[in-house]
Amino acid sequence: MDAQGRGRAEHIDPADQWVLNPNTGEYELRLTPSAAQSAVPGPRRAARGRGTAAPDRERREPRPAPGGERDARAGRDSRAGRDGRGGRDARAGRDGRDGARSGSREVSGPRRARGAAPEPEAGRRGRRPVKKKRAGKILLWTGGTMAFLLVAGAGAGYLYLEHLNGNIESVPDDGASTGGFSKDKAINILLIGTDKRTGAGNEAYGDHGSPGHADTTILLHVSKDRSNATALSIPRDLIVDIPDCPTTQEDGSQKVIPGEQGVRFNTSLGQSGRTPSCTVRTVTELTGIQADNFMVADFNAVKTLTTAVGGVEVCLAKDINDKDSKLRLPKGKHVIEGEQALAFVRTRHSVGNGGDLSRINLQQQFLSALMRKLKSNDTLTNPSKMIKLAEAGTKALTVDSQLDSIGKLKDLGMELGKLNVKNLTFTTVPVVDNPAETVKATVVPHPTRAREVFDAIANDVSFTAVKEKKAKDKAAVAARLKGEKSAPSEVRVRILNGGAPAGSASETLLWLQNDQGVDKSENAGNAGTVLSKTTLEYAPEQADQARRLADIMGLSGSAMKPGKSVTNAQGLPTMTLTLGKDFKGAGVSLTPPTKAPDVDKSTADKVQCAS
Repeated sequence: MDAQGRGRAEHIDPADQWVLNPNTGEYELRLTPSAAQSAVPGPRRAARGRGTAAPDRERREPRPAPGGERDARAGRDSRAGRDGRGGRDARAGRDGRDGARSGSREVSGPRRARGAAPEPEAGRRGRRPVKKKRAGKILLWTGGTMAFLLVAGAGAGYLYLEHLNGNIESVPDDGASTGGFSKDKAINILLIGTDKRTGAGNEAYGDHGSPGHADTTILLHVSKDRSNATALSIPRDLIVDIPDCPTTQEDGSQKVIPGEQGVRFNTSLGQSGRTPSCTVRTVTELTGIQADNFMVADFNAVKTLTTAVGGVEVCLAKDINDKDSKLRLPKGKHVIEGEQALAFVRTRHSVGNGGDLSRINLQQQFLSALMRKLKSNDTLTNPSKMIKLAEAGTKALTVDSQLDSIGKLKDLGMELGKLNVKNLTFTTVPVVDNPAETVKATVVPHPTRAREVFDAIANDVSFTAVKEKKAKDKAAVAARLKGEKSAPSEVRVRILNGGAPAGSASETLLWLQNDQGVDKSENAGNAGTVLSKTTLEYAPEQADQARRLADIMGLSGSAMKPGKSVTNAQGLPTMTLTLGKDFKGAGVSLTPPTKAPDVDKSTADKVQCAS
């Protein structure tokens, strides 16, 4: 890759530089020549100089004489030929000397120092570990782990890849996210596609010079146990409230961009100087779900990714001739890439009712098709394609400041790669036409169904029929609610605010004492930590009291945390009720949904034809 980037290995196929190690299921980068391989079956190993690689048990190299190790290594590198041609020379039956001469011409450096140990003979060299270079080499995790990291301006593809550090572009999250995903929690990633006309060949799409909008936005929720995921599309013409957005300026200073009420969702990005962090805040305002991280991509992501993967198969139920998107395809199955793929995900006048909601369905079908292609052996076992995908992806993607390192991206990719595409559900925010408009151009959230979808995602409810896991543990949690309940007057509890709106602890105290008869309750102020969900901690001997309070508060078994009691101001044992971010007011049940609402949806493993 490094040599090719300098234009010095024009005849090298990238696939020749990656070798699949069957012991690990991973591809290993080989940039140096090797001689003919042994006929004994086993993993391919390439030595870094002439001769064959030694077996695993013989990987130790002869030690150079004191003071000569660095110069000896320089001599070996020179003879191996850093331009990558040595591998082809070796296959052609050459002894590697041409590669050495070529390497000597192109890489300046000292020859083997006087007194340094001579090169080991062919056949006796062990494989030297490949050193990592910043923005110089790609690490690929394959063997069935695939993830999706990209969405483009008009719809895009997901891709599991490792980045070249030098290609990573990041922008501040301005405190809009949670601070980054966690391996032991559910993951929420906001994928933002901008219609900004940047990149070669995109000026012809009109709106030239615009700062862009949040044209295609998907909230990707991955369950805590990684058994399922939900991709929630947010319509660009959805009427929302955009909150005030603290935003980092180019000079590093902070500026608060004023919010707006009752405006299109797509204006949360680009307009009035709003950055992706403002789109994150708008999604939180709308759904109640705070993203852990965000990613942004433009038109070029669709074009470059589909080209790199060798095209994506789509299906049309009718002929399409859209003059605006320039998509012209007869009905049936087609393999599309590049400009044609971008036209496919941008078209809307020729599908459905010609609106943005119909285009969203088309985009979801495209994403499903791309996911299947990426998960196929045709892609996973092709080193050349994986390299091209990594290059295309890193150049098309902008990430938040919490994802600006190769290690974090790799960790995220490994978590997302645990998913099975049959359990990835695509759905859209339930909406109705905007009642304030005579000519229908925008939509508003459905008064009841939208909140049901948001609550289901927030409570990690699967939208697919996932096999129940840890049934024994689930039964034990449910059993916490069963049994005798104390009288309300016997319940002793202290109340803490652990992330609920200000004043929630006082509000709950008054409600419990005046309306529910729980007069042995007290306000203990703010908790030391912020919790996403309300919890009730109690000792085993307080189980009767805990069940009564759970019944009053509408708490689920999972909110009940058996443990140790604490003492109140009077020195008496008491339970601890900590109000989390899910608290919506005194008297509002905190029992989360256990079943997904009935909404239009599709899964990534199903082939659909756009109509």
